[in-house]
Amino acid sequence: MRDFSRPGRSTVFATNGMCATSHPLAAKVAVQMLEAGGNAVDAAIASAVLLGICEPQMTGIGGDCFVLMTPAGSDEVIALNGSGKAPAGMDAAALRDAGHSVIPPYSPHAVSLPGAVDAFCRLSKDHGKLGLKAVLAPAIHYAEAGVPVAARVADDWARDANVLQGTAREQYLLGGAVPKAGQVFRSPAQAEALRLIATEGRDGFYDGPVAEDMVKSLQAVGGTHTLDDFASVSCDYTTPIMGQYGGLDLYEHPPNGQGATAILILNILKHFDLTAMDPLGAQRVHIEAEATKLAYAWRNAAIGDPDHTTRLEEMMSEDTAKACAAQIAPDKVLPIPPAIPESTHKDTITLSVVDKDRMCVSLIYSIFHGFGSGIASDRYGILMHNRGAGFSLTEGHANEAAPGKRPMHTIIPGMLKKDGKPYMPFGVMGGQYQATGHARFITNMLDYGMDPQAAMDAPRSFVENGELRVETSYAPEVRQTLADLGHIVVDPPTPIGGSQAVMIREDGVLEGASDPRKDGIALGY
Repeated sequence: MRDFSRPGRSTVFATNGMCATSHPLAAKVAVQMLEAGGNAVDAAIASAVLLGICEPQMTGIGGDCFVLMTPAGSDEVIALNGSGKAPAGMDAAALRDAGHSVIPPYSPHAVSLPGAVDAFCRLSKDHGKLGLKAVLAPAIHYAEAGVPVAARVADDWARDANVLQGTAREQYLLGGAVPKAGQVFRSPAQAEALRLIATEGRDGFYDGPVAEDMVKSLQAVGGTHTLDDFASVSCDYTTPIMGQYGGLDLYEHPPNGQGATAILILNILKHFDLTAMDPLGAQRVHIEAEATKLAYAWRNAAIGDPDHTTRLEEMMSEDTAKACAAQIAPDKVLPIPPAIPESTHKDTITLSVVDKDRMCVSLIYSIFHGFGSGIASDRYGILMHNRGAGFSLTEGHANEAAPGKRPMHTIIPGMLKKDGKPYMPFGVMGGQYQATGHARFITNMLDYGMDPQAAMDAPRSFVENGELRVETSYAPEVRQTLADLGHIVVDPPTPIGGSQAVMIREDGVLEGASDPRKDGIALGY
């Protein structure tokens, strides 16, 4: 139970439908779609596309998405991979020869093809009710009329604006300056592009003037992208992967997403009695950090394009989790990266929606780094993501960059089932943090009895780049204990991640939660 004498958020309850997302306007539009007779897919698309205007540093139609959903009246979890592939001109050897050990993140080489629009069009056709014209209308309106910049968005904008290049500076700065909280941001050029998508479907984006604009703009800065590359983009339905923890079934998106990493972390944590640890104490942080190191080492070695990922079952096996757990000591810190056995053969939005028929959607949608590649198309101002920076340039690696391959993705939607029934669509933002974030959110609820809102509100930590980033809400003595163990304890540069969830209670009431680290809300009717 929340302590009402302290600042915080109350859980949101509703009976008919609910959306939790990172901007109030996007949550409002989603609920309006539900009230107008649309379903959770309609609401999710309308909300997601609008977030590209409300939070352009996080997402937009030049990015990728992944979706997990359960149709109304069904217990089946459906996965849709809306991530794009590398263009036909991708050449890892040429990049290595040019002296690169990683793909330059703010170059056209990092721009894989944007897959989200194709996925939205497919979802609308296969599972929506209202059609693209209706669900894109709010985003078109607000792109023209403008949206006041929210507080967290303004902070991110100032932090990330230095990557904007060329016409992107004209499109995403106001009079050459970073917008302040409350200033109105407009993108009438994107409204034009969205109108073409609304009337022509995917062809309005991947063919014709919008595609020509993106290709011309990328080629002008050295990209190899062609109109044929854009025309070939296609999302794929695929089979979710599943793990179990504390009586719940956790469904994750398979590679090229990192969902298996969340499952491995939870499988490792099963070997420790978290209930005996203080949820806000150093021991829990330490064990989770060590599990994260091991699971992410597996991820970095094994996950890539679905057709090139060969160690997925091994990564998710109980034997692997047991071997990893055996490496974790309560009083010692593992190196980064820790060793894993050899084979024997950055920025995002997430939203969760449940409708009156209990269709559930968990959608995550991103341009990767803040403002993506920093490259925008000249005419329509479409920011191109830099998800191709997720490729490896190591020759022979499962995730080595190559034409037609999908890069390893950090973004992962989540779906929980209880007793075989849909229970909670959820998501955790925060770049690399997301797999650890899934595990932290679930263990907060199951091991410590927190409701979804409390599980989001609780302090977070994350081990990355050799540092243990510990939010300042942890007690000083916790930070000192972790340092004494050998962790390099630092303050994170920003709050760690964000999250959204809608739970279907046993009595049928919907319970929504929205992370206070963002500007958004859970809203129902």
